[in-house]
Amino acid sequence: MKNKFLVVGSLLMSTVFVANAQQVALQNNGAERKVEVTVDGKPFTAYIYPGTDVLKKAVLYPVRTAEGTLVTRGWPMDPRPGERVDHPHHVGVWFNHGDVNGYDFWNSSNAVDRTKNKYGDIIHTGITDLKSGKGKGELSVTADWVSQDGDTFLKEKTTYIFRASGDERIIDRITTLTAQQDVTFTDSKEGMFGMRLARQMELPSNKAEVFTDANGVATKVASLNNEGVTGNYRNKEGVKGDDVWGKRSAWNDLSGKIGNEEISVAIFDHPQNLGYPAYWHARGYGLFAVNPMGDKEYSGGKETRNEKLPKGKSITLRYRLVIASHHLTDAEMNKLAGEFGKVK
Repeated sequence: MKNKFLVVGSLLMSTVFVANAQQVALQNNGAERKVEVTVDGKPFTAYIYPGTDVLKKAVLYPVRTAEGTLVTRGWPMDPRPGERVDHPHHVGVWFNHGDVNGYDFWNSSNAVDRTKNKYGDIIHTGITDLKSGKGKGELSVTADWVSQDGDTFLKEKTTYIFRASGDERIIDRITTLTAQQDVTFTDSKEGMFGMRLARQMELPSNKAEVFTDANGVATKVASLNNEGVTGNYRNKEGVKGDDVWGKRSAWNDLSGKIGNEEISVAIFDHPQNLGYPAYWHARGYGLFAVNPMGDKEYSGGKETRNEKLPKGKSITLRYRLVIASHHLTDAEMNKLAGEFGKVK
């Protein structure tokens, strides 16, 4: 009898949990070329597919906390006062690489001179699945990785899983790339799953810097007023600040404050990914990326990775992004990492 009551009680608790779960809803807005994602009717993010003068890839933009605070930079889509206006290809949350068969997919935008260097675009080709639900929603899409000369290098299939729990928002991205011809991902620091953060989530800095891409194109990142700039990185090994750049780790957390809201933005590598744990392309000016294909540049030449994918072969990469309306502890980060490790 006691066991019977335990089973009934457990079922009742499960029913209550489902009833209280937040509704994650996905709505395709074809006219504006985006899929809007809401939680209990409030905006979370949107999958925006190319068709504008700005984007050369599909992105998630903007991204908000559970309280509705924007954590992604607005420029160049929706400029906000006090933001940096460098690197126009840094829009929202994206996935690409700096050297695929000699073509740069990372820096591709209408702001570059395509007669001086070779660039590639990631063209959205379709939505294959769209699901809303309690606590979780899913979006599956396809895309082609195409050179500016019209060659298709890769076919992409990506599933986004959007989760909502309490004051946390989670996005899992599972991407499979299939080679349409022999493909080489040449070692490049410019990759692969990344995002660009709001000014408040940057690390305070009092100096201007110049960053040069793989094509030798230099971009100056100006020194700005640090008022309200509160960000700081921390990886699994306890490395902090700008020192997380070029370090291997299973996860990185960027904590800061926007207004009165304490915020963590965290990215997780997956144990089944190539090169796990991967190197991190995380800059103080708001670029936050994990890259499994930049070993040479991150290690100072001690390691090299030129990943070859023969025609017809595939590679799958999985990443998790967590946006929390509180500062995540190491214990919480490791729990989230363990849960993500079970995602296939």
